[in-house]
Amino acid sequence: MSTSYQDFNRNLINDLRANGGKATSGPFMGRDLVILTTKGAKTAEVRENPVVYSRDADNYVIVASKGGSPTNPAWYYNLRNHPNVVFGGLPLRAEIVEDEAERQRLWDLADRVYPQYADFREQAGKAGRIIPIIQLVPR
Repeated sequence: MSTSYQDFNRNLINDLRANGGKATSGPFMGRDLVILTTKGAKTAEVRENPVVYSRDADNYVIVASKGGSPTNPAWYYNLRNHPNVVFGGLPLRAEIVEDEAERQRLWDLADRVYPQYADFREQAGKAGRIIPIIQLVPR
């Protein structure tokens, strides 16, 4: 993760905390985001990342898009290795969605919340990456 990416996330987290979970500037302005707290995949140190989410009944859905990058975000590996997470203060368990029909259903939900995901899928696909979809369920 480059310094600029880290700075962007740190500034966005500060903005979210100061403004009740709403970004006041940048590409996420006015959107609902949540701070996802994970344990580092290798270090088990606490890590925080802002994420866009959608709802699916009692579950939350997050997308490991990293803006269409050819690589997954670090937080994806964190929750894969340590699936118990905190999501906006809620203790949840991350489940990576593998079933294609379920993935499509959840993509449809995510696309309604953040239409840019379609562009991200296309960009990642050109690099051969399938963007992971994660359901966060009560634990």
